[in-house]
Amino acid sequence: MVATASKETNKAKDEVDYDDLLTSAGELGRYQWRLFFAVCPFFAFGAFSYFSQIFITETSPNYWCRIPELANMTDISRRDLGIPKDVNSRFGYSQCEMYAVNWTEVLAAGQRPNSNWSKVPCQHGWEFNKTEIPYPTIGSDMEWVCDKNSYQATAQSMFFVGSILGGIILGWVADRFGRIPAIISSCLVGCIGGFASTFARNFIEFTAARFVMGISYDTCMTMPYIVILEYIAPKYRTFVAHFSFAVFFSLFVTTLPWIALACGHWKTISLVTSLPLGLAVFTKFVLPESPRWLLTKGYVDEATEKILVISRTNKKKLPPRIIEKFKLSKSKTTKEQNQNWLECFRRPVTRRMFILMCLEFTCCGIVFDGIVRCIGQLDYDFFITFSAMSFTELPSVLIVAFAMDYTGRRWLCIVSMGISTIFCILIIFSTTGMRSMIYAVVARFGINIGCSVSLQWCAEILPTSVRGSGIAMVHICGYIATLLSPYIAYLQVFYYWLPLTIFSIICASGMFIAFALPETALKAMPNTFEEAEELCRNQYLWSIPFLEARKQKNKAGGQNNLSFE
Repeated sequence: MVATASKETNKAKDEVDYDDLLTSAGELGRYQWRLFFAVCPFFAFGAFSYFSQIFITETSPNYWCRIPELANMTDISRRDLGIPKDVNSRFGYSQCEMYAVNWTEVLAAGQRPNSNWSKVPCQHGWEFNKTEIPYPTIGSDMEWVCDKNSYQATAQSMFFVGSILGGIILGWVADRFGRIPAIISSCLVGCIGGFASTFARNFIEFTAARFVMGISYDTCMTMPYIVILEYIAPKYRTFVAHFSFAVFFSLFVTTLPWIALACGHWKTISLVTSLPLGLAVFTKFVLPESPRWLLTKGYVDEATEKILVISRTNKKKLPPRIIEKFKLSKSKTTKEQNQNWLECFRRPVTRRMFILMCLEFTCCGIVFDGIVRCIGQLDYDFFITFSAMSFTELPSVLIVAFAMDYTGRRWLCIVSMGISTIFCILIIFSTTGMRSMIYAVVARFGINIGCSVSLQWCAEILPTSVRGSGIAMVHICGYIATLLSPYIAYLQVFYYWLPLTIFSIICASGMFIAFALPETALKAMPNTFEEAEELCRNQYLWSIPFLEARKQKNKAGGQNNLSFE
């Protein structure tokens, strides 16, 4: 048995893993920081693709029927005279009805509004309070209010339908042809969809254009994110990947409302947020292909060359002996793998983890999207609220970057989603616009952390051969459910408290699902299904990385003392 153990030890020494080679080439050097700044534009593309539609379609919640005969009066006077009162309305007056009277006679006689006057639906369109949304949107231009007030939710849902199709197709492209072709294809499709939105003349054309735009969403940002993960050694993977997300994504999302205001028209917003995606044609000159993907396809020499570039850039010398051991070990074990994400369902352990990841990301996605959609009912400045909520991306992702390897994925996700659940409930009972805005910011802060954790969690559980398509399918499950989030937010038309109650329940469900997912902190990303299954076994609920590290350190110290004696 001693001889067998010795042979296994020697075999392990002769094998050089990808992470070992990457560590030798420089864990966090000039090359990784160059890559860090190279992904900046792609976070802009992701922010513009996802959130621009809000500023293109949003209408002021404060609107009323247009009455041409009263055009010479001030807007408040027109509303007070021509619009019936409605105690059940949020604003105290009807938004879809007007008095049907002879306005020439009423003005000549100086009459005051009379509740006995006959009422009719709006005959000449609507007026909007321009202090809330000061520029024309497609929602206000095409008057998506009253009997058309579900159009905005439908257009957003069709965007997510496009995301589902894009996830399926581009996830397959990422695993079959590489990460770079998937990134370029995704961004170019988004550029076309956003540009086409500008020329929409009706709801159908706009929805079709946003469907095309939706195809680009997620892949244009998550694939560069995956490339970062696959180029960084485990020790710094969490920090660098999430720090890039914190700095760049939060920057572009926070400034997007003010970009929209500066544009001053929904068509200009559409152009400004879509045409830059065309720059993705130069991706190959900015981002390298993933070595992990090259290894799964059997391109050992190409992958090795990528590592050598890292070592030269970081001014680290790789001993030829280590490179030869790496090539030898990979040539024995690496074959082109044509597996797809369905392989996850053929194995009991990965099937359970895959389903749980889908459910976790679904809960995070619905709540993340839903809180944004509820901004209009918070009774506070739309643009300030959006920026304040978006700015939480920075501190939340920084917390993830610095704390996740100490607290672990599981417990950080549980605590953050618990906070979000509590503050979603508090919004319902808030009495002022400022207080509700603060509660919404904290709720968004919590769910941001949950989303960031789940994003990396998926990448660390799935094996390399199906990581691209697997993550795409996890996200697709989230998008299928996110189709409902615009309609859940729309329920505030019937009951103010209903959307946030539903989002609170969903967020709490995500918190409990996190208990069942395996901890992956400071562990190598699996290359095969066997490694992924091993990662999922021997998991303990109360295992917290920094406590485990302390125990191992104390245990090692005790053994050293014993040996010394």
